[in-house]
Amino acid sequence: MASFILQVPRTLKCFPVSASSNGGASVSGSQSGGNGGPVIVELPLDKIKRPLMRTRANDPHKVKELMDSIQEIGLQVPIDILEVDGVYYGFSGCHRYEAHQRLGLPTIRCKIRRGTKETLRHHLR
Repeated sequence: MASFILQVPRTLKCFPVSASSNGGASVSGSQSGGNGGPVIVELPLDKIKRPLMRTRANDPHKVKELMDSIQEIGLQVPIDILEVDGVYYGFSGCHRYEAHQRLGLPTIRCKIRRGTKETLRHHLR
C-alpha cells in the first residue's frame, strides 16, 4: 500500500492519505474516492458561506450540548461543504457550526465535495 500526503492551501490543515491497490483512498480514516469524492479537512469558519442560515433558527439547547461535547471530546461528525470555484458553501451542520462559533474556534472539520454552479443553484432552491 502506498502512502502520500494530501497538501491543501496553507490556511487548511494537512491530513495523511493512504491509497490501496484497489483504487480506494483513505483521508483521516474516512473514505474518499479517487474520482472527485469527498475529502475531510479543517476549514476556517470565516471561509464557509452559510446560504441556508436564513431558513430557521438553531435550537439553543442543542447548540449548548454540542459545545459541551466538542470541548470534551472534539467534533465527531464533520459538516458537509460544497466547494464551487474555490468558494465553500455549508448546507448541513448548522448546530455544529454555531457551536464552533460560540466556542471561538477558528476552524471546523468538513467533508468537502466539489460541485458546479448548477449544483449550487439546485441546493439553493
